[in-house]
Amino acid sequence: MSMTASSTPRLYHIALSPFCRKVRLVLGEKRIEVELVEERYWEPGSEVLKRNPAGKIPVLRMDGRLMAESQAICEYLDETVPAPPLMPGSPLERYEVRRLCAWFDDKFNREVTQPILSERVWKKVMKAGYPDSKLVKGGLRAVKDHMDYLTGLLETRKWLAGTTLSLADFTAAAHLSCLDYISDVDWDRSATLRDWYATVKSRPAFRSVLADQVPGIPPAPHYAQLDF
Repeated sequence: MSMTASSTPRLYHIALSPFCRKVRLVLGEKRIEVELVEERYWEPGSEVLKRNPAGKIPVLRMDGRLMAESQAICEYLDETVPAPPLMPGSPLERYEVRRLCAWFDDKFNREVTQPILSERVWKKVMKAGYPDSKLVKGGLRAVKDHMDYLTGLLETRKWLAGTTLSLADFTAAAHLSCLDYISDVDWDRSATLRDWYATVKSRPAFRSVLADQVPGIPPAPHYAQLDF
């Protein structure tokens, strides 16, 4: 989708946020050009509250308005730019996609993404002290159970929510890719899940995500390799 500079959507984001990555992946899959603007919301002078009273990112400036909440943004994009579709046709199939999106954005984030990234990445970036090893170990234990659950789904389905690639796959990949950046996913635990992730991260939509760099925290050597 080609746009003039003045109408190009702008996404306020940070590199290793799964919620920002989720929106970036949908924008990429829809071939919507976007200007990425880093929002270091923890620094003095941040205008995140002006853009979103909830004080959260991502925030997407598009169609003359500011939009927040990654799930709401992604569903808006899917409805306004319908090709390729990322929500299935039937109510029951859409329910399953939304259920899995909530699984990752709530349960997986609380048990895995947030404790690991907060301790291993953001404390360093924000100069907020040393990582709490107990929290990191708890997240690494929890990710195993989540991987086993996803493997069970993929043993009976082509994609996480059913027969077609959906927002559920991009939501899951957004979280797992953040952990994979710091090599905190044991892909040897599940060849099924590893193959699914390799397929998802080989999509053109993933290119900008795989190019992310966090200053002072280099990505794992395999991070950007499409075949691991």
